[in-house]
Amino acid sequence: MKRGNGPSVMKIEELATPTALLDRAKFQRNCDMMLARVRDLGVKLRPHMKTLKSIDAARVAIDPSHGGIAVATLDEASYFADAGISDIFYAVCITPDKLARAAEIAQRAPDLSLLVDDIATAEAIDAFGRANNRWFRVWIELDSGEHRTGLELGDPMLPVLAKFCDQSPAIELAGVATHGGHSYRCRTIEEIADVAEQERTTAVRAAGMIRALNIPCPGVSVGSTPTALHARSVDGVTEIRAGVYMAGDLFQASIHSGAQDDIALSVLATVISHKANRMMVDAGGLALSKDRSTERTQDRGYGLVVDLHGASLGESIVAGVHQEHGELRGAQLEQLRIGSKVRILPNHACMTAAAYDRLYVVDGDQVVDCWSRTNGW
Repeated sequence: MKRGNGPSVMKIEELATPTALLDRAKFQRNCDMMLARVRDLGVKLRPHMKTLKSIDAARVAIDPSHGGIAVATLDEASYFADAGISDIFYAVCITPDKLARAAEIAQRAPDLSLLVDDIATAEAIDAFGRANNRWFRVWIELDSGEHRTGLELGDPMLPVLAKFCDQSPAIELAGVATHGGHSYRCRTIEEIADVAEQERTTAVRAAGMIRALNIPCPGVSVGSTPTALHARSVDGVTEIRAGVYMAGDLFQASIHSGAQDDIALSVLATVISHKANRMMVDAGGLALSKDRSTERTQDRGYGLVVDLHGASLGESIVAGVHQEHGELRGAQLEQLRIGSKVRILPNHACMTAAAYDRLYVVDGDQVVDCWSRTNGW
């Protein structure tokens, strides 16, 4: 199979299993959809690459008017820096022990930016920068309701942290950032829109508070796939970070952040055992993840089973997983035999993709490309 030079003659069923497939047309459609959405909103997109972790995917997803990406690990930052991307937002709170590595990556990605939510870390950045003649772009993280990391809007540490960053010769304040991750707990579009407004107002008010101190706060960064799609307004926001929309998954479909037909990522698996009362495939917990469907109205188990063309097999599911075994359940599975191949749509694309070091890009029943991806921290 040729890489990057047009279609090959390899068919999907010729691939060794389990392996990750990315539907080229659906992926492109998803990227085009999000770019059109942010343009309609009047802001810029910073695609979060934590799901697909592929430079080939990033090149399609990047907003030409922005040029930057977000990542979740320094491994990702290094990988994308090696590929020539200069504007990389490491969107997880940095710790002092990682500053040397971040400084090394910044030599290849000069617009690398870091995230902080406490003064001690900012002081460590300042001390490291002074000692090593380095400077860092820093975002202050806000908690807009997810209660994971970040400062709440009324926290007295917020102005203290902003002043420190402004006064440090080793820090350039990039702005404020928040993530409405609690939108994933919503079940209606109205609920998601409420979270999006909470996300927006938290970030915009914080930026206003900082500017009132005569401190520049150029960036106001928000985002998740659900809030990006269902926000009523993004007034005051400068950029949106979203990522899982590129691949899609069953969970996003269940909360109205896309349709099942938009899911571009799937796992190719082979039937390895077919008894009277059970059928097993070679994709288990390690190949699919152990994120299970929690929808009360529609149990999707550990993934939805479809045929090689993506067509439904009567709502067949992966009902149980062992490390390397997946147990299928469904009325239309009797047509399958040992050696038959199926595709499995994942519940959580980020966790599923993490099992693989490459993505086979498919068009219909043909494998047309193979994209590298990175893993690790």
